[in-house]
Amino acid sequence: MAQPDASCSSVESRAAASRELLLAALEDLSQEQLKRFRHKLRDAPLEGRSIPWGRLERADAVDLAEQLTQFYGPEPALDVARKTLKRADIRDVAARLKEQRLQRLGPSSSALLSVSEYKKKYQEHVLQQHAKVKERNARSVKINKRFTKLLIAPESAALKSEAPGPEEEPQPERARRSDTHTFNSLFRRDEEGQRPLTVVLQGPAGIGKTMAAKKIMYDWASGKLYHGQVDFAFFVPCREMLERPGTWSLADLILDQCPDRSAPVQQMLAQADRLLFILDGADELPAPGPAGATPCADPFEAAGGARVLGGLLSKTLLPRARLLVTTRTAAPGRLPGHQFSPQCAEVRGFSDKDKKKYFYKFFQDARRAERAYRFVKENETLFALCFVPFVCWIVCTVLHQQLELGLDLSRTSKTTTSVYLLFIASVLSSDPAAGHRMQGELRKLCHLAREGVLGRRGQFAEKDLERLELLGSQVQTPFLKKVELPGVLATEVAYQFIDHSFQEFFAALSYLLEDEGPSGAPAGGVRELLQGDAELRCHLVLTRRFLFGLLSAERMRDIEGHFGCVVSERVKQDVLKWVQDQGQGHPRVAPEGAKETKCEEPEEEEEEGEEFDQLLELLYCLYETQEDAFVRQALRGLPELALERLRFSRMDMAALSYCMRCCPEGQALRLVSCGLATAQEKKKKKSLVKRLQNSLSGSTSSQATMRKPQTSPLRPLCEAMTDQHCGLKSLTLSHCKLSDSVCLDLSEALRAAPSLTELCLLQNGLSNGGLRVLSEGLAWPQCRVQKLRMEQPGLQEALQYLVGMLRQSPALTTLDLSGCQLSGPMVTYLCAVLQYPGCHLQALSLTSVELSEQSLEELRAVRTAKPGLVITHPALDGHPEPPNEFCSAL
Repeated sequence: MAQPDASCSSVESRAAASRELLLAALEDLSQEQLKRFRHKLRDAPLEGRSIPWGRLERADAVDLAEQLTQFYGPEPALDVARKTLKRADIRDVAARLKEQRLQRLGPSSSALLSVSEYKKKYQEHVLQQHAKVKERNARSVKINKRFTKLLIAPESAALKSEAPGPEEEPQPERARRSDTHTFNSLFRRDEEGQRPLTVVLQGPAGIGKTMAAKKIMYDWASGKLYHGQVDFAFFVPCREMLERPGTWSLADLILDQCPDRSAPVQQMLAQADRLLFILDGADELPAPGPAGATPCADPFEAAGGARVLGGLLSKTLLPRARLLVTTRTAAPGRLPGHQFSPQCAEVRGFSDKDKKKYFYKFFQDARRAERAYRFVKENETLFALCFVPFVCWIVCTVLHQQLELGLDLSRTSKTTTSVYLLFIASVLSSDPAAGHRMQGELRKLCHLAREGVLGRRGQFAEKDLERLELLGSQVQTPFLKKVELPGVLATEVAYQFIDHSFQEFFAALSYLLEDEGPSGAPAGGVRELLQGDAELRCHLVLTRRFLFGLLSAERMRDIEGHFGCVVSERVKQDVLKWVQDQGQGHPRVAPEGAKETKCEEPEEEEEEGEEFDQLLELLYCLYETQEDAFVRQALRGLPELALERLRFSRMDMAALSYCMRCCPEGQALRLVSCGLATAQEKKKKKSLVKRLQNSLSGSTSSQATMRKPQTSPLRPLCEAMTDQHCGLKSLTLSHCKLSDSVCLDLSEALRAAPSLTELCLLQNGLSNGGLRVLSEGLAWPQCRVQKLRMEQPGLQEALQYLVGMLRQSPALTTLDLSGCQLSGPMVTYLCAVLQYPGCHLQALSLTSVELSEQSLEELRAVRTAKPGLVITHPALDGHPEPPNEFCSAL
């Protein structure tokens, strides 16, 4: 048998040779032969497909060669052409083509399996490869037995790059458990009948994105997913591909995943619309750089990993292929090469029901599973953390070890950092005699982790471990795993952390275990971690959170107790100073005497949104410390916190609420265009509003209309505001579309907030019932609000409750109703209330309110009767300036 030319051994060179052979054969044909060839080609389907006649009718030899190559792939096109030549009775050219093909390329691909036959072989291979998954402790478990369904919310508003306006809030879909139906619906058609080609699965570290992606691969191979839509699916771990040595093409990547090298790659690529690529961890890809790093457009071009993966992600490579992308990034627009419009879904982890299922799957012994689950369930904080599958695994692992050793389960944890620390301590505490040696090895492991995190590297060569004397160490086996990578000449061995989050944890720990340098120098160069360009900051998010978590006094004591290591206090002081410095570029509360500014629609600028995202991330870092005094001191450098265009998740609100619970006196908070509605609330909104509207005329108290309200997403913040240590002075809610349940919780907070003296409610889409319950809160004897700004068009009927509140409010001295609509009778009622003996109002602004002449006369009469009351309106005599004490909201 003839051997193929050595120069045609690679995929791309074989493709080029195929094109040359095909073109040479077709150019040998006369015009009459070419005409017969075109007609016979029309009736020569491969895998049930043939080139449309419109593309063939007037095609010359060059056009035909191009059409054949594009439609069937380079090598299959040779087989189609040879068979078509025989059917057209051009046997001499067919024989010559067969001989030349054998000399240049070896045996015909017709001797290989067809695409449909190879698909079956490939699916069997995928089933074997993905039937078991390795846990972080290297134990292999069957994916069907270990996989526990996750909550996945398609089209989550949390992934939208723009927040909704006050009148166009989308209805978020209910999160569904990740069964076959949910996975199939990821690529469902939209309202216009278009099927998305890119789906983004977003979620925080450890939430289960990778496991879900592998389960999708397994279910596809089992025939449960995308039946009749996807012929081949490929799992692409982006981090490993980026660190793969040398250059490679997409065709090489496909061949590497196939069971042998005889895969019909050209035929696969020719039907790109039937391919699915699962890009796991796409946020690891670097941002587009110079021209040399432009994405690939040719599947046979050998290039670096960033170019090949960037080509897939940007759709310059196989634009018709389907992509399923997993990422930590909070918005798909931040992904490199984001010239696509993906369908998004948010992975939300375990439901309470699935947490219990996971415990029983992990322990297998029902008695121990029940004991461990009951212990965690009784620990509210720990149970809440277990919605993250990886944290749940760590908790189960620690509890399993404690049950095995007969230890007490009473050690509890409040944050992700403390759970990781507890796990590491439980692993390293098995050999107490090796304490001093272990301290040195732990420091070296942390050093290795920091090198990788700052260098964006997750794989390490043996020489890296040898340099740090980690090979064979006590810390290598539990925390580093060996991986084999395809090299240029032979397989290469590398090491990586059992999970990337552990690398980030150890990198953070390295800053606390470093020896202190000279006096006055930053301890451990921690600012290198906290500062840096935007791309690096995004990459280091989890590492920074771990660092803050380790800085709490309790965690620092744990480190010294578990590992015997002395922790540097200077790191904590450096971090505190860095946080306080962040306030220098942020807006401040308007000082006394500042003139009021007009509230305008927030401008939608990407740079501003990025700043707000960084602020939320800073709140997450402070939340991770769980140290009230540190948070209070840190927030003194941030007198005003402004968050804009965010849809708060449960954890977002938890982080914000904790920081507000600890904030210092004089703190201000502004939420602008932030989503606060829930899916359940939207479903019942019409009936709830109807009941509220009907009750306005019949019920003496709005509380009776809300006996069983929906839990509002703002409740954690409202509860934090009532804490006696909360120093929140000013709260602004602008364009946030406050639902009735939010208004109810806010009303309760107004009755007990110890420091809140300024409240601004601007364009929030309040209902009549919502404004009514807020008015009741403001009228409560213990309410301390002194300055109120309300801007809400409409609701003229409900304004009577706000105006009536002035008769009872013990503290309110300044009221701004600019932007509200006041009818003549409402102004008459307002003037009557203003002269009520119990009304303590000193300043009233009606700057942009349209008033009749009669209403103006009534206001002038009030001003004459109460000379101490300053009333501001352009049409009143004297045109006085607004009083200095009005709060400037936006």
